Amino acid sequence: MREINVHELADEAKFNRFHAKVLAWCFVVIIIDGYDLAVAGAALPAIMKEMGVEAATAGFMASSALFGMMFGAIFLGALSDKIGRRWTISLCVFLFSVFTAAAGLTKDPVTFSIARFIAGLGIGGVMPNITAQMTEYAPKRIRSFLTTVMFSGYAIGGILAAVLGKQFIAQFGWQIVFFAAGVPVLLIPFILKSMPESLSFLVSRRDSAQLRQIAQSIDPG
Repeated sequence: MREINVHELADEAKFNRFHAKVLAWCFVVIIIDGYDLAVAGAALPAIMKEMGVEAATAGFMASSALFGMMFGAIFLGALSDKIGRRWTISLCVFLFSVFTAAAGLTKDPVTFSIARFIAGLGIGGVMPNITAQMTEYAPKRIRSFLTTVMFSGYAIGGILAAVLGKQFIAQFGWQIVFFAAGVPVLLIPFILKSMPESLSFLVSRRDSAQLRQIAQSIDPG
């Protein structure tokens, strides 16, 4: 049986249903990521009014997720080498979904900022992993295009946060847009089942069975 370089196979493959599935998952995760980052800005005026905070405190509350993103990108970005990219992406989705929703339960600026910082770990950590996932599996000739399509989901997530905020905050309170951010945690079992594992991770673990299965999906021939 001849050996196959799976990275070259992925580079030279023709776009098929397997690539469409990878793109769809990456696109969905980026939309959720964009929503979770933008939701605090959409709700900030209502939060300031209810908690009675000044502009300086509100700025710290809004930026706490950005601090988390910095650390998340550094530490969770490298975690995939140890536990695999599927589990790392799922962990990030768990962090930013659960802790953004938890921020909706808070009553003071400090607790809110802590919840948003932890959510920021997931928001920042998912970015390098989802980008690596897309670029690793995208055929070389359309890699830039597919990556651009994927990142367009970030703007869609921000738009969703603004639209939902405008529609529901006045009626139900600012908490509703944070609670909505918790729904994607239900996707985690499907991500673990449906999203392929990183080629680099499988090669490092010498998992020939999964590599063979993925190779057949990339190029059925």
